Amino acid sequence: MTDLAERDEQATDRDRAAGMRERRLAAQRGARRVFARFGFQRTLRERLAVLDEAEDVYDLDELSDWYGDGVVEALERKVAGLLGTEAAAFFPTGTMAQQVALRCWAGRTGNPTVALHALSHPEVHERNAFSEVGRLRPVRVTGEPRLPTAAEVRDFEEPFGALMLELPLRDAGFVLPTWEELTEVVEAARERDAVVHFDGARLWESTVQLGRPLEEIAGLADSVYVSFYKSLEAFGGAALAGPKELVEEAKAWRHRYGGQVFQQFPTALSALVGLERELPRLPEYVAHARVVAAALREGFAAAGLPWARVHPEVPHTHDFQVWLPYDADVLAEVSVRAAEETGCVLFASPWNRGGPGLAVTEVHVRAEGLEWTVEDVKSAVAEFVARLPE
Repeated sequence: MTDLAERDEQATDRDRAAGMRERRLAAQRGARRVFARFGFQRTLRERLAVLDEAEDVYDLDELSDWYGDGVVEALERKVAGLLGTEAAAFFPTGTMAQQVALRCWAGRTGNPTVALHALSHPEVHERNAFSEVGRLRPVRVTGEPRLPTAAEVRDFEEPFGALMLELPLRDAGFVLPTWEELTEVVEAARERDAVVHFDGARLWESTVQLGRPLEEIAGLADSVYVSFYKSLEAFGGAALAGPKELVEEAKAWRHRYGGQVFQQFPTALSALVGLERELPRLPEYVAHARVVAAALREGFAAAGLPWARVHPEVPHTHDFQVWLPYDADVLAEVSVRAAEETGCVLFASPWNRGGPGLAVTEVHVRAEGLEWTVEDVKSAVAEFVARLPE
């Protein structure tokens, strides 16, 4: 194929994907029943309405923030208190927060090597930022669809200064270890004189599976990053929490990285609202996600689908994967068409190729998902399967 033909094909693929995304979002907005309605799927007016609740979490008669003071400092204190750490620093993105954290630890340990999972966010979604920007050297402890084991950490063939653990591991199916497994992995890293950093973008909802409060989970690590928008529905933003000296150094690097933003009050206020409104509800979402997952399995079996998998079988958080034996493009079209015709969105996320004739998508259960009964899910599955090709 010529270069021109390849470019034309790529352009066609991009246009097709963009068109599918528009249909998917339109179906989501117009549906009467969904598992979740995320902020990025709402209009600007709807998003700004979130700030109407900000008066309940912060004094709006105070001056707005100026390069990280005021409401931003209040948010940092709130996060440090929730995680039981000495301090926390607000960052505009988690990518920046984790680069800075591990760069600071590299300076302290004298070793820029970071041990992590092959499916961790920096390895899959950040364009090699650790090595290209952070002057860090990532090494992969394992590529298995689970968190690293203590034996893998203990027996890894080269030294590392920091072990990064993503909790939960999103690209493996939002999976978590048991509390005992997690403590053993941390102890194995300590035996190697390595620090432990938690990529806790979704740490907030991990308390159910781990069976421990936030401060006890965070207390295992030397530093923790948390996101404000993935589960708390804030406008964006993240925080790095840990020892006071580390956080102070991180703030200096935040400035150098361009993260010392003039004003962040809309994002900070929305994060405080999320901590007040969404954080207490996350265990309820996790519990119902398990109901939804079981109903999906039963629905696929009742509909006569020869093979289907919900992973994990019992979700560890309020997010999980569904695998089906069809091409991703086929499932994307059927998902959108079923949503358009029935007003019920069973699969709102894109379908990705998982192998020949195999595709995977993610299911996210939030407040809107609580309205679904077991029979509602099974009925939607039957409508979906009826549209699949023979």
